[in-house]
Amino acid sequence: MTGDRIVANVSVNRMRFWKDGMEKHYIQLATVMTEEAFRNRGLIRGLMEFVEADFGEQTDGMFLFANDTVLTFYPKFGFRPAGETKYEKLVSQETEKSAELYPVYGKEARKKLENAVERSTCQGRFGMIKNVGLTMFYLTKFMQEQVYYLPGENAYAVAELEGGELFLHDVIADRNVDLDAVIQAFGKEISRVTLGFTPSDAEGYEKKAWKEEDTTLFVKGKEWDAFEAWEVMFPTLSHA
Repeated sequence: MTGDRIVANVSVNRMRFWKDGMEKHYIQLATVMTEEAFRNRGLIRGLMEFVEADFGEQTDGMFLFANDTVLTFYPKFGFRPAGETKYEKLVSQETEKSAELYPVYGKEARKKLENAVERSTCQGRFGMIKNVGLTMFYLTKFMQEQVYYLPGENAYAVAELEGGELFLHDVIADRNVDLDAVIQAFGKEISRVTLGFTPSDAEGYEKKAWKEEDTTLFVKGKEWDAFEAWEVMFPTLSHA
């Protein structure tokens, strides 16, 4: 800081994850920036060293998502780019649509959804658990029209529909649900499904390399040595 001005920043997000039956504790870095007039003074390096000293022993690994203009920046601090795997499949179903749009407007609707997130369990092999703040940030901001209630499963789905394609970001439920039943709830118009998380059971899904536009995953720590071999992706709703 300079006086009361913040001229450089590295945000630290402590996150609990579920990986193949084990709880993990990760650190996600975000909003790494320096005011233009104060660049090239080593401010970010100093902040990175502080983060490492303060949180390094408390975490199983660090990660961040960077735009593609700074791909040579983060390796200076021991991060490496990592490849993710997405899961998708073609479907043919005759069920009528039962998923009901659940617009997240009003105090009562938000509280009901927040309670569901607090009670939710991880629906895949690799996922963020009980991060109510980050999940509700997505669901109460730009994804308000992408939340659906599934009466047959007593669960919520965060999904985007375009033509016959379904992008399923997450399923919010207090137990493991049948993903095929979730997909069927979106009706017979759906012909292709892409998951925004890694399923527990990948049977029937095609695995493909996953990379968001203008976004690269960077990781740091021994935890990630075999990350690509895990064939997982960070859930789309876990990006801080």
